[in-house]
Amino acid sequence: MNSTIPDDNVVRIAVDLACRAPSVHNSQPWQWTYADGQLDLYTERGRVLASTDPSGRQLVVSCGAALNHLQTALTALKWAADVQRVPEGPHSGHLATIRFRHDARPQSHDFDLLAAIRHRHSDRRPFGPVSVKAPLPAALDDVVRRQDVHLTVLRQEARPALARATEATAAARKYDSAYQAELHWWAGHSIAQGGIPPEALATADSRDRVDIGRRFPAGRDADVTTETDRSTVLVLSTATDGRGEWLRAGEALSAVLLEATVGGLSTCPLTHMTELRQGREIIRELLPDRGFPQALIRVGTTEKKSAPRQTPRRPVEAVFSVGRRGIRR
Repeated sequence: MNSTIPDDNVVRIAVDLACRAPSVHNSQPWQWTYADGQLDLYTERGRVLASTDPSGRQLVVSCGAALNHLQTALTALKWAADVQRVPEGPHSGHLATIRFRHDARPQSHDFDLLAAIRHRHSDRRPFGPVSVKAPLPAALDDVVRRQDVHLTVLRQEARPALARATEATAAARKYDSAYQAELHWWAGHSIAQGGIPPEALATADSRDRVDIGRRFPAGRDADVTTETDRSTVLVLSTATDGRGEWLRAGEALSAVLLEATVGGLSTCPLTHMTELRQGREIIRELLPDRGFPQALIRVGTTEKKSAPRQTPRRPVEAVFSVGRRGIRR
């Protein structure tokens, strides 16, 4: 056994945990190949959402979230990752190359983050407020800054603008049959290896109490006591707007979600407000540096008997291969 290169099973475990990352409509648009001590991350173009995400921006953000999940898992497994991002230019499906060092020294918080990977989920029901008893984690600014991403915590005064961005996006897509078909394909019914099942979607009543959420099909998750959503909204933004920034925004998204989960908070990524130009411009006006908003996150507290059902995942064998270098997507 080569102690400087992880064996296939260690990498398979880390990739399996990485694939617990959130992705737009739980599309899981990633592929991983491992050979000669090198792991490569590719987009899975067959899972691009052509109507929701025609530029592929959210596809790359989703892969960035998986990349950060991978690094978190590897640390707990005592492996450090050296990541080369977007090594093949702006039009390649090859997003990152990962090499390994067996010198990680995980601390107790690293194991807390590993546990968060296993039980984090997107909760689409209304939240109670962040408070002194349940504050935002102090580490959020630091974990986001490491990715060269900016974090803005929006004040409640920004809520009407967020609702306006939501309404503008919904209005623009109300009669978009391709978008509606895509949304209903991925959400609201059972897909064995992806999508959002009814048990993970809020009921119509709970959904309507969240004025800034995507209008998903009504689901079956009614276990909530909060009358109206009082969440805090975070915005992840970048100074420029390209594939490298999208990937790092996804890494920052993952880091924020895991830290919030460790802190006992409920979370839900919001991507619909940044999908169309009119919504994205409304969000830009809320940012102190007028950067490019890449994702929003609703954070708050919940009083519930049980968590929503976690969304299904593709088997690791469908997204991970060993010894087949040279795949290009």
